[in-house]
Amino acid sequence: MAEQCAGKESVLLRLHDINKRVAPKFESCMGISQTRLAILQRLFEVDEISQKDLQLSVKVDHAAVTRHLKQMEEHGTISRHKNAADNRVTYVRLTDEGRSRIAHYCAEKTHFIEQLFDGFSEEESNQLNLLLERVQYNIEFIQKREMK
Repeated sequence: MAEQCAGKESVLLRLHDINKRVAPKFESCMGISQTRLAILQRLFEVDEISQKDLQLSVKVDHAAVTRHLKQMEEHGTISRHKNAADNRVTYVRLTDEGRSRIAHYCAEKTHFIEQLFDGFSEEESNQLNLLLERVQYNIEFIQKREMK
């Protein structure tokens, strides 16, 4: 039992290490964060979307999405405007500059993923995906133990 727990603890530590390392490496290689790329990709799929709906679809908190959009607007990749009928609603869309960058980012992301999973067979990639999906599912049901 202790060996089995030690093996699983090793997996947990490895997942933690991967989590800490992959985001900075992704951003360094891509020149954009995973969150900003997700925002751009979602905007590419739609003509225009409310900031609230965008936030919900990319699963980023309100303050973070506002901060990202402000910086992306300053760089000319997105534009925002208020709804004339309801000033509380802000709409977001890609600019022409944003649309032209998407192809570059997608190619870079494909290259990053190919390097990350170098040497993995299709079957191994699928198996890893299924295992990680189970971990994600289990996370939802973890509860804090009551201390006595």
